[in-house]
Amino acid sequence: MATDINKEAPNVVTETLLRSLVQNGYQAEVVCRATATKKAAVWYGVWIIRVVNKDRTYEKLLVSARNRATPDDEITARAFKTANGLISFMQGMGFEHVDIPLVEGGRSTHILTDNALDTDNS
Repeated sequence: MATDINKEAPNVVTETLLRSLVQNGYQAEVVCRATATKKAAVWYGVWIIRVVNKDRTYEKLLVSARNRATPDDEITARAFKTANGLISFMQGMGFEHVDIPLVEGGRSTHILTDNALDTDNS
């Protein structure tokens, strides 16, 4: 039996679903796609975020809700190009600290603390 790929959900999440999932115990994984460099006190690189569960059986990639389609209509990951942008996004999600991998291929996992879950960041 063939799978109808038009009915399959892609392995992506928007910011709204990411926020809901991390508030319900999922982890946000920051992945470094390009080794970071420092220019005039600002760290530049390329970072993406994935949402994963503890046993890694559920993995989805953060995409932008306002994503413009590429010429091939491919879905692209939301990329953060500065450490400051990444920190601001993660803080807005409720994380009290952010561990940023600086070397391509590096990964760090973030879990909301009980303090973050007790407060409303909306």
